[in-house]
Amino acid sequence: MLETFNDLVRGLPSPLIYGVVAALVFAEAALFFGFVFPGETAIIVGGVLASQGRLSVPLLLIIVVVSAIVGDSVGYEIGRKYGTRVLNTRPMRRHRSKVDKAQALIRRRGAFAVFIGRFTALLRALMPALAGSARLPYRRFLLFNAIGGIVWGVGFTLGGFFLGTAFEHTAQLLGRGLAGAAAVLVVAAAVVWSVRRHRREATGERAAAKILDAASDEVGGVGGVRGPSGATSPANRATGIVEDAPGEAG
Repeated sequence: MLETFNDLVRGLPSPLIYGVVAALVFAEAALFFGFVFPGETAIIVGGVLASQGRLSVPLLLIIVVVSAIVGDSVGYEIGRKYGTRVLNTRPMRRHRSKVDKAQALIRRRGAFAVFIGRFTALLRALMPALAGSARLPYRRFLLFNAIGGIVWGVGFTLGGFFLGTAFEHTAQLLGRGLAGAAAVLVVAAAVVWSVRRHRREATGERAAAKILDAASDEVGGVGGVRGPSGATSPANRATGIVEDAPGEAG
């Protein structure tokens, strides 16, 4: 993914590259685009291009941090305004176990959960809207959103910059052919690791969904009117005793 994005922006003028990076970082949380394309990928490529002199590092840092903070703020407002309707959207239903974990994290950590979520791709897309739907005070949300945006944006931008600088240094020592082959191997290893991680997460989500469904069936069976054999459940017998008690007393 990183190499593909790099190929797409390679021939673009610098102002347009700034715009593409800003749009992807903004849309990650504001439009839930992080389910499809993690924003840090665009930031790392921007940092690599900055190491080649095509982009300004200070300007890229400002654009990345501002886009991250504004995008999360828009996501917060969407969650605050639409509430439970956001939770019933298709992306949220597909990642129900992650949504439940994020909500539990907000209940335990409050606004600090916004900072924690900044460093996980899926939580980064979910957390702002969930914080808004939970009616987390916006000032506290904005504080931890800004802190997380600065740390995350600066870290990945400089990471991409140093990665590009290291590649150029390696190319000078070993030649561009060997350095390019090494870069391809690193990217391939990262892609394989990412795919395996997502498969493990998907398997865990399916297992959690089965457990929740089974638990729901058991809870529903306790309150049923009659079981499969037609016998009245203990809960209904107890209810009947309570209802008949006033009549007997009269």
